[in-house]
Amino acid sequence: MATRPTTELNRSGRAGVHRRRVRGSIGRVTNETVDVVVVGAGAMGSAAAWALASADRDVVVLEQHTLGHDQGGSHGGSRLFRLDYADGETLASALRAERLWRHIEEETGEDLLTVVGGLEHGVGSNRLDAAKAVCDQAGVPIEIISAEAAGERWPQLAFEGTVVHQPGSGRLNPDRGLAAMRRLATRRGARFEAETGVTGLRVLDAGDGHGPGLVEVTTSDRTLRARHVVAAVGSWAPALLGGHVALPTITVTQEQPRFFTARDEVDVARWPVFVHWRDEAGPHGRAAGYGCVEPGVGVKVGLHHSGPAVDPDRRPPPDPGLEEAVVDYVRRWFPGLDADRSTPISCLYDNSPDEMFVVDRVGPVVVATGFSGEGFKFVPVIGELLRDLVTGAGVPPDRWRLR
Repeated sequence: MATRPTTELNRSGRAGVHRRRVRGSIGRVTNETVDVVVVGAGAMGSAAAWALASADRDVVVLEQHTLGHDQGGSHGGSRLFRLDYADGETLASALRAERLWRHIEEETGEDLLTVVGGLEHGVGSNRLDAAKAVCDQAGVPIEIISAEAAGERWPQLAFEGTVVHQPGSGRLNPDRGLAAMRRLATRRGARFEAETGVTGLRVLDAGDGHGPGLVEVTTSDRTLRARHVVAAVGSWAPALLGGHVALPTITVTQEQPRFFTARDEVDVARWPVFVHWRDEAGPHGRAAGYGCVEPGVGVKVGLHHSGPAVDPDRRPPPDPGLEEAVVDYVRRWFPGLDADRSTPISCLYDNSPDEMFVVDRVGPVVVATGFSGEGFKFVPVIGELLRDLVTGAGVPPDRWRLR
């Protein structure tokens, strides 16, 4: 991940050159040439390394922070995994992701995906009806019930409008899942280099004397050359690639969910994951409440797309107004939680304008960003897609492509 790019890329993958030689304090510059450099060891970078190493590609992963850091959006012990999607393509991706998560569990012995069922309710009943139709067609169990009936079955939550119950949904463990992917990638030859920030990319052409298509990857203490680069940098994509790759506007927001304590009489083992679509429009996307249990910690509740836009390297302290908004939301909609007992957490969203993922290839550079708080469940599928973009074996869906 980087803050000072030296890349100038267009669709052909050719580059205008900012001629700059970067040396660290030890003044070491190397000319190592590798097959694939993955920039970023968060969710999508770890998945890319896993998929590429599994395909016998030579992979070096450069991460500006420590492995498993909490400075982005890939950390923590819980993320929602849902199957109640209103379009068949997304549902197919979720089902593929489920199979891949289970495969990683089998290979590593880790418990990563816990099925507890999922609930979705609130405004937009047409969307929920469409989700039922898509799931029915795919043979995915799903039911639509009234708010009153849902309140009887799950009295720890309050509901409005139509309620969708999808029994196959659940929660993922990001910390364990990404560590498992990194272990598998390392076992297959991938190299992870932590605390190694990338300060520039430059696509070389024949005039540089290195042959067309190689990418010069500059860090603080050396330069590598790669046949392919996967820039899986999420919130840092505008800094590394902005102005050089035709990225859509990526707005980075700091989200502020909280862990709440359940009331003494409430059995948290019965809590499904939940999404509550709300009338209010969020500043950067659809407004929703969401959350799930994180065993041993509490019940995580957040307000989707509610955080302020930030520079990922210069984040402000938490916004007291947003903290109060989450507490007020819990007080109104969660009778099973004690709104006066909670602890804050935070993470970054990298938001695209239409909330679609941004996954594409520009010459020898593959880009992955814009996951808008929705991407984690699809991590192994994105990893496969990034691999296929490197190898030329596949293309992204049109809606994810750079435009």
